[in-house]
Amino acid sequence: MTNLLSRLPTVRGSLEPERSLADLTWFRAGGPAEVLFQPADEADLAAFMTGLPADVPVTLVGLGSNLLVRDGGIRGVTIRLSQRGFGQVTPVGSNRLEVGAAVPDKKLAAAALAEGLSGFAFYHGIPGGIGGALRMNAGAHGVETRQRVVEVRGVTRQGARVTFSNAEMGYAYRHSGAPTDVVFTSCVLEGIPEDRDAIRRDMDAVAAHREASQPVRSRTGGSTFKNPDGHSAWKLVDAAGCRGLRIGGAEVSEMHCNFLINVDGATGHDLELLGETVRARVLQTSGIRLEWEIKRFGDFLPGAAIEPFLGA
Repeated sequence: MTNLLSRLPTVRGSLEPERSLADLTWFRAGGPAEVLFQPADEADLAAFMTGLPADVPVTLVGLGSNLLVRDGGIRGVTIRLSQRGFGQVTPVGSNRLEVGAAVPDKKLAAAALAEGLSGFAFYHGIPGGIGGALRMNAGAHGVETRQRVVEVRGVTRQGARVTFSNAEMGYAYRHSGAPTDVVFTSCVLEGIPEDRDAIRRDMDAVAAHREASQPVRSRTGGSTFKNPDGHSAWKLVDAAGCRGLRIGGAEVSEMHCNFLINVDGATGHDLELLGETVRARVLQTSGIRLEWEIKRFGDFLPGAAIEPFLGA
């Protein structure tokens, strides 16, 4: 650890060795970051990446809502953008907002409401941040992030500042084709002028649907698996008999069985083993291979590796 810290560039933000990530994720589980870096602003991030040795691994985490950290923790440098440096929403031009990558989705929905811009109400029900939404093309209620994006700014692993157009982001279902080593820092999004009362009704409907159908008050990582073409993941999980299935302190939600919950001190291992058990049972009963929507980072503890689909 001392050796790694001595090799890192000087920053204006913060560098924290052996920083627990469990308290930064919605699951409240998993190991530490070898070093956690929170840059002061985009210039600080770019300078750090420019001076970072090429052999040091880099992992980016957002607000932790769609993240499972393995119990062995994450090697190298984990980057988490601060609210102070990357958490602002600013009107720019007609019907457009400049949005920092650390802005929570719900904050963006509220800012769009204040500006009288529709097309953002779906974010009111997504428990994540804009950086993650840009990376995975987050969506709900028939609307996706790609429908709002004008351009996206970021910093490469080599420290260069880059800008991507909507087309250059290469969006598909729950996926973007932008280079994986780019740290998104901000974006410009475009909405549609609309009466604020109508926008507020849309947001209320999103919130009511989420409250009624999802375990929003539990320690969960959101939707666990992507919907396969022509299927709903939760229906496949339910048909495989996995509703309420429990391993250690982790459980498949009774309310919505595409959600895993930390019900009793679950470890990262409990949660991932439960997820792979569900995938194996769905494969056995339907022949369909579910894909994880939750991002899984880090190392397993020695002797505790989990095979995809349990080796099926």
